[in-house]
Amino acid sequence: MTAKKIRPSRTQPVEKKKNLLSGLGIKYVDYKDVSTLKMFLSERGRIRSRRVTGLTVRQQRQVATAIRNAREMALLPYIAER
Repeated sequence: MTAKKIRPSRTQPVEKKKNLLSGLGIKYVDYKDVSTLKMFLSERGRIRSRRVTGLTVRQQRQVATAIRNAREMALLPYIAER
């Protein structure tokens, strides 16, 4: 029988992402708050994932819905300008 290869452990501990909304003291995401919503958009205009933003599931849904509403109201662009 062959011995299993053991992966070396990570040398640096993984740092937990900080929750941006709780850091700013925001409890409800509003689609009219464009400056806050822009923090959750990439340079190309895509919505950042939960892994990147560190939000909870409920907060990520609120942010995504608010961004969609802001795009519909023409407060945010669908794609980034070149």
